Amino acid sequence: MIIDIHGHYTTAPKALEEWRNRQIAGIKDPALTPKPSELQISDDDLRQTIEANQLRLMKERGADLTIFSPRASFMAHHIGDFNTSATWAAICNELCHRVAQLFPDHFIGAAMLPQSPGVDPKTCIAELEKCVKEYGFVGINLNPDPSGGHWTSPPLTDRHWYPIYEKMVEHDIPAMIHVSTSCNACFHATGAHYINADTTAFMQCLSGDLFKDFPTLKFVIPHGGGAAPYHWGRYRGLAQEMKKPLLEEHLLNNIFFDTCVYHQPGIDLLTDVIPVKNVLFASEMIGAVRGIDPQTGHYYDDTKRYIEAADLTAEERHMIYEGNARRVYSRLDAALKAKGR
Repeated sequence: MIIDIHGHYTTAPKALEEWRNRQIAGIKDPALTPKPSELQISDDDLRQTIEANQLRLMKERGADLTIFSPRASFMAHHIGDFNTSATWAAICNELCHRVAQLFPDHFIGAAMLPQSPGVDPKTCIAELEKCVKEYGFVGINLNPDPSGGHWTSPPLTDRHWYPIYEKMVEHDIPAMIHVSTSCNACFHATGAHYINADTTAFMQCLSGDLFKDFPTLKFVIPHGGGAAPYHWGRYRGLAQEMKKPLLEEHLLNNIFFDTCVYHQPGIDLLTDVIPVKNVLFASEMIGAVRGIDPQTGHYYDDTKRYIEAADLTAEERHMIYEGNARRVYSRLDAALKAKGR
């Protein structure tokens, strides 16, 4: 199988965005706040948006299954308070669950958490547990910066985050470390804030000893791990100066990288520097970069082409496409085995 671990519902019906705009307007004028029941999206609406977009491209490009979560830029945890985020997360997660029910052979969910700046992460647990226990979701997206580009939260190694980690370990689910929209003009959301966050998350983990407390905790750092693979020597050297173990021992039993890297040299470097057991196939298709590369004539986010062209053995490609995903997302593996896949 070819399992894409990084998909977002970027093509959700327009009604979702319209409802969200009303919710945001209601922050200043509560009389304008819509009820969740006012959002009417039919199964046919969902089928239309998926069949014409994600599913069509999956079939064209040869992907079998996508781990599907709410649109990252729509999370916008910095907007409103916890109640705002809780209502919004519940709506977005339910839509992804409905997509997975409509297309069970092609999509399985990962949860957006109702994070809010300065709010105890314990408040996210109810939504996390609902998504795992009731919806059958196989992972979560964890935003290390709910402030939207101002980085007011403690590092990921801080005990502040432990309530979420405890539930991750209990349910054996990984977290994709994924920020949302930047409201800081210094950081373009997808071109800077996302990649900054990937790199920052990696360095936070390198600096601490989180995995001594949680030896089975699993993080996926998307977008190829930000700058980490490109500057691997720098991080090896920093770990050495901090008297940390080798990165293979210190981090690589717990941290994994995806293949949302949109040119061949980037994938070649990723698969050369990072052990193949730590690389998971992903495309973030219909996401940050949607155009066609004039140098190749193919879509930038058609990442399967790069894996096929990389200097890898058949066994290594199998690990990237399927084996590693089944190992990291154990609930995904169990769900597939239950279907005889």
